[in-house]
Amino acid sequence: MKNGYKSGFAALVGRTNVGKSTLLNRMIGRKVAIVSDKPQTTRNKILGVLTADDYQVVFLDTPGFHKPKHRLGEHLVQVALKALREVDIILFLVEADHPPGPGDLFIIDKLKEIKTPVLLVINKVDLVKREELLPLIEQYSKLYDFAEVVPVSALTGDNVAKLLELIARYLPAGPQYYPEDMITDRPESFIMAELIREKVLELTSQEVPHSVAVVIEELKQRPNGVVAVRALIYTERESQKGILIGKGGSMLKKIGQSAREEVENLLGSKIYLELWVKVKEDWRNREGQLRYFGYREEE
Repeated sequence: MKNGYKSGFAALVGRTNVGKSTLLNRMIGRKVAIVSDKPQTTRNKILGVLTADDYQVVFLDTPGFHKPKHRLGEHLVQVALKALREVDIILFLVEADHPPGPGDLFIIDKLKEIKTPVLLVINKVDLVKREELLPLIEQYSKLYDFAEVVPVSALTGDNVAKLLELIARYLPAGPQYYPEDMITDRPESFIMAELIREKVLELTSQEVPHSVAVVIEELKQRPNGVVAVRALIYTERESQKGILIGKGGSMLKKIGQSAREEVENLLGSKIYLELWVKVKEDWRNREGQLRYFGYREEE
């Protein structure tokens, strides 16, 4: 271990759609979590690794807290709660343009049960005037004794460098857990599936997104260097399948074109992306299907 080196784990928690994935991607410097304007985008703990000269921080991006409406929702909340007990520091994200709401109060109640240092990260400061922040900071400070309060914009990068300085300050002495060039522990196939799901979220109507899961069925490099990827997009109803495919396959073609660009950036090589849509009725409420798609508690 390097002399004076620090390392540890940090959890990003907050209500749905507060910008956790955007902030994680900003801090890591590359996309490791999908970003969407629709809530509950993150379904798995995403491990992102940031290695500096004198520290390494391992980020867990957890599903947003929300009132569960099905078994998948219950699983997502349990994943988020478990993360609070596994880390050295917690980043509690809230929005600069919203006062504390029931979801924020629910999370704060959970934070009171643990002793881990909590940094209040007020995101989306690009949406408000600077003088509007002080009353919001006072509101939150009355609810919980935060170790630090940091206003940032994950979208523009404003004050993110200061946030990283503070995170490093709270890390314990420790070894470098992962190689310097590693940014996530997720396999490429997982990131590919998430990128495809991101495009579904971007391009389809409100009726479809939360009922979508993506599985990479085949990943093979051809002799000419092109990587052939076959992916299955699962949804719950035939009507949703129709929306995903679109008239004459137009929507599926849009999803494929957009996802292919992202995956090529990830791999650094040309890909041939083949997308298929299948229906698994009510999969979000079926334990066997949740396990198949990887949404299960770790042992």
